[in-house]
Amino acid sequence: MGRYRGPVIRLHRREGVNLGLKGRRTTDEKHDKRLSKPPGQHGLSRQKISDYGVQLREKQKMKRIYGVTERQFRVFFARAVQMKGVTGEMLIQLHERRLDNVVFRLLFSGSRREARQMVGHGHITVNSKKVDIPSFICKVGDKISVKQKEPQIKRLQASMEKWKDLNAPEWLALDRVKLIGEITRLPTKADAGLPVEEALIVELYSK
Repeated sequence: MGRYRGPVIRLHRREGVNLGLKGRRTTDEKHDKRLSKPPGQHGLSRQKISDYGVQLREKQKMKRIYGVTERQFRVFFARAVQMKGVTGEMLIQLHERRLDNVVFRLLFSGSRREARQMVGHGHITVNSKKVDIPSFICKVGDKISVKQKEPQIKRLQASMEKWKDLNAPEWLALDRVKLIGEITRLPTKADAGLPVEEALIVELYSK
């Protein structure tokens, strides 16, 4: 099954929390009220959920937040298990270090979906080399920028102006003038700020 391309509000309502799939937008009271009602004609009647169901929902939240497929998620989980540290936190760290997520965190785009498109179309460079793989894992010291072409530069400058009141996460350094970002340290669970209980995901895959 390919990526979900339907209305994202349906995914928000399914998980009962704003997953940020609409990107950086001002609070919408109408949108927030709808989160309390699951999608579908019988949404409100689907209240009972097992322990497995709770774990599954946490996994689905993380998958949808980062826009990855089930296969990609399993690959990342397998890598997280092999890393030193708490598996759940390593899983978050790997997803945060994805190139499309880094582009989003650097305010180069308004959403991860837009960031993924920028990477896929070859507009992003890592250490001055074009990288068109959204799942590329960035390392400490990597410098991320947009190709120096007029349309992309104008688009990026507009994004910088739109989000001028926001700052990049502490694990990233952003030069708003040169339009270059750098990874200064590895991200942590606290840096991600996800509405997800990653320990439940580990329990799900440990069965």
